[in-house]
Amino acid sequence: MLVGMVDVVMVAAVGEAAVSGVSLVDSISMLIIQLLAALATGGAVVSAQYLGKKQSENACKAAGQLLISTTFLSVIIAAVALIGNRHLLGMIFGSVEDSVMNNAMIYFFLCALSYPFLAVYNSCAALFRAMGNSKVSMFASLIMNGINVIGNTICIFGLHMGVEGVGIPTLLSRAFAALLMLYPIQNPDNIVRIRSLKELRFEPRMVKNILSIGIPNGLENGMFQFGKIALQSLVSSLGTAAIASYAVASNLVTLQYLPGNALGLGLITIVGQCVGAGEFGEAKKYTRYLLVLNYAILLFVCTAMIFGSRGLVGIYQLSPEAASISRSMLLYHSCIMIVWPLAFCQPYALRAGSDAKFTMLVSVASMWAFRIGFAYVFVRGLKTGTLGVWYAMSIDWAVRAVIFTWRFRGFEHRRLSKI
Repeated sequence: MLVGMVDVVMVAAVGEAAVSGVSLVDSISMLIIQLLAALATGGAVVSAQYLGKKQSENACKAAGQLLISTTFLSVIIAAVALIGNRHLLGMIFGSVEDSVMNNAMIYFFLCALSYPFLAVYNSCAALFRAMGNSKVSMFASLIMNGINVIGNTICIFGLHMGVEGVGIPTLLSRAFAALLMLYPIQNPDNIVRIRSLKELRFEPRMVKNILSIGIPNGLENGMFQFGKIALQSLVSSLGTAAIASYAVASNLVTLQYLPGNALGLGLITIVGQCVGAGEFGEAKKYTRYLLVLNYAILLFVCTAMIFGSRGLVGIYQLSPEAASISRSMLLYHSCIMIVWPLAFCQPYALRAGSDAKFTMLVSVASMWAFRIGFAYVFVRGLKTGTLGVWYAMSIDWAVRAVIFTWRFRGFEHRRLSKI
């Protein structure tokens, strides 16, 4: 995620149209990342539950099927993106300024080439998390981001390139990270591993187990990102300043989501193994511990961003109008994050217990009924401007938090299914 964030920050040197173009494509890339991460989560849950049942052989088989599935899907997505390019962008975002569209097309082409590499990276990272080892993926991520930052610096400030100056390093950094992850996942010392790339064979039953969790999770994440793209399309109708301010605010608040998303991925491993072993009470206890930890981290992060909002927005070199809107959005978002852990971190525990269909139905319904619906009411009806999108978002969060908390209270009594 940081790769996309850094691209938006560094391309600000090229101009506001470049920031807008990159941010539009970044919302599509986030959709792809979420879809691939959802499938990876399905594989991680299956592997973790097999580990809880002491069936390491099946855990390894699940690892291989995960890699096959995500790579195949990502190649199809990349092909559609490369062929559709301008048509897809126009269909999603409607009429935007020519300069914004031209920048978006260049960045979209280069990002599409990186999708298969993202699939490999996400799959391997999920498998290491299932083993309780996230150090490998952290190391690969640090290298990936280092390559991206150095590449951006050389291309933009040294070679004076435009949007391609952030797109090319993004592609190269993701390709290197994928190759870097493929080597350690084959290590014989790993309890979950790809024993040999030559041995990968399609096994329908195992893929079905992965997809039973990955598809609902993917639909949930996919519809969520589709909703965000629909909102970005709404914002794009308000002008370039609105697009840029929304992009910068959305870019910055990603830092507030990262701790909860990371803890949620930890929950996949912990709760998955507990459910596999039949320890539902333990799964519930550990979920509460990590929710408390999420709130503690958010208290620090959000407070720091509130007091540092002016300096953070200033990094992006926006016009005074766009900077003012972006800062207001950042302050509002930092305050409403008190609801976020219950709405988004807590459901990870339900997914790890094979309750992915419920979280999907609730998330999709809430997204479209409350976030999308009320956004149009606020922006088009009440003329609240860009901030109205986040007024609607807070309503969506509140509804999710209430429903998921109710569902989680009966976690151990429901005896959620195991693989």
